[in-house]
Amino acid sequence: MSLDVFRCHLGGFCGPGWPYIVMYIVLSMLGRRATLMVAAVAVTYMSVAGFAAPAADAVGTPRLHVSSALVPAFPQVAAAPGPSAAAPRQEFVPDLIAAVPGGITAAQLARISKLSGVRAVLPVNGGKVTVNGHSANVLGVSPQAFRPWTPLSTVGSAAVWSDLGKGQLISTGAAARKLHLTTGKSYPVSAAIVERVPFGGLTALSVPGADAIVNLTRSAQLGLAKNFAVLIYAPGAANLPALMSRVKSVIGAHGQVVNLVSYALVTASKLPVATNSPAGVPANWLDLFKASAAKYCPGLPWEVLAAIGEIESGDGANDGPSSAGALGPMQFLPSTWAIWGIDGFGPAGSPDIMNPLDAVPSAASLLCADGGGNAATLPAAIFGYNHATWYVNEVLALASDYARNSPS
Repeated sequence: MSLDVFRCHLGGFCGPGWPYIVMYIVLSMLGRRATLMVAAVAVTYMSVAGFAAPAADAVGTPRLHVSSALVPAFPQVAAAPGPSAAAPRQEFVPDLIAAVPGGITAAQLARISKLSGVRAVLPVNGGKVTVNGHSANVLGVSPQAFRPWTPLSTVGSAAVWSDLGKGQLISTGAAARKLHLTTGKSYPVSAAIVERVPFGGLTALSVPGADAIVNLTRSAQLGLAKNFAVLIYAPGAANLPALMSRVKSVIGAHGQVVNLVSYALVTASKLPVATNSPAGVPANWLDLFKASAAKYCPGLPWEVLAAIGEIESGDGANDGPSSAGALGPMQFLPSTWAIWGIDGFGPAGSPDIMNPLDAVPSAASLLCADGGGNAATLPAAIFGYNHATWYVNEVLALASDYARNSPS
């Protein structure tokens, strides 16, 4: 891939014509591509029942995280439900992102949405702009449409969506540090125009490479490329590389398609758990999920813990509190933490709900108490973690994706 596509015009604004966030992801993956292989064997007992479009009233269900010991059975859903049998759900973890110079057309979007295995699609605006003097990849989104595509800690944050609706800039924590942003202040954003934009705050996003989001009104004002990319949700797809090829055939030779599942796993393997992790404890998130499952719940697939960590907080990108008061990377309610919190790999003393070295092992321990180490009772254990059928389906689907796309 030529690096010429990264050169910006219009005084540094990279707008219509180049899918910069996707290009950024592709570029960052090139050096690691040899390590990304589709696993031949998935977790054998991870079967996902039904998948459905999101119910309009599903956003913001409180986090339960209580023991399911008294739950007699996991509420099964039909293997292939029609629209009338659809189980309500809240969460889309994107599996692929595709972009085309000049934007995704309505016809292309319709064709992608009809591909086998694709359950939902979401077009987004975007561009590479300058925020507070620093380069940033910014998405333009409809708050209502984008909300279910974010981690649950973000879904449940009323302040995030209120601020976004008011035209404020919302960023990830890493981007806020990089861009030197402080909540409540306004900063110059240089795109097709230069505009001072209030910074609403930080949260977890589900699109690797995206630094910040604005609403569609602000996006149009800044001149971000319309429908520059599309997020694709294909839970439990048997062969994501094959689906990528089909998407590529729709968008043409000039488009780009990225496997976000593989990218997320590689990122987790590089993401430090703590700034100064003690010797002898898992140093990155991927190792933490594996070690926690092995030590605190033998038989529990580590991919299930990884899926819960991603769905709940984006692997600690948004530790809450949620609207229900849940905290930490695994989003425990304090009352549940008081019962199930353990030291895990963290320092001796009181278990820390905010410390991944305690929170992830505690989640494994809670799941194990509810049968998470047994194939037959794993769905019920996940249901005990969050009393929602859609949540069980999403965790199992994402865990299955992780198993099939895990680096060798």
